[in-house]
Amino acid sequence: MEKFITLALLITGMAIGHSQTNKELVEKACYSYIEGFYEGDSAKLKACLQPELNKFGFWKNKDTGEYKQVDHMSFDQALAYAENVKAKKNFAKPDAPKQVEVLNIGNNIAAAKVTAWWGIDYMLLSKRGDKWMIEQVLWEGPYEEKS
Repeated sequence: MEKFITLALLITGMAIGHSQTNKELVEKACYSYIEGFYEGDSAKLKACLQPELNKFGFWKNKDTGEYKQVDHMSFDQALAYAENVKAKKNFAKPDAPKQVEVLNIGNNIAAAKVTAWWGIDYMLLSKRGDKWMIEQVLWEGPYEEKS
């Protein structure tokens, strides 16, 4: 019985002592970003986006095949977009792409690639206290599945 109690205490201590790695925290911010837009969850976006967000991208015209730069999306516009998704129940399909690839992590900065239903996003993040926050996003769409 004593060995069991010792083992239980050891496991509990390991669970309490486990802190997420920077990679896990960057991934968490990126998944919150995707889920915020997919689920219409502005709280998830608030948790991962800097209020000074700088997001812009390029959208491919399906008729001409040419890409055109799309207007900048601010923090407030991102939240409004999510709220619109929720209000209209215009959620992402269950099989929509949802991938995060952490490209690099420094002491206070990181870069990641996100693949979502709308396309590919490259994002720059900064460490704020113990959280990683998305500062800038450059994206391209629509999503094109690579074979």
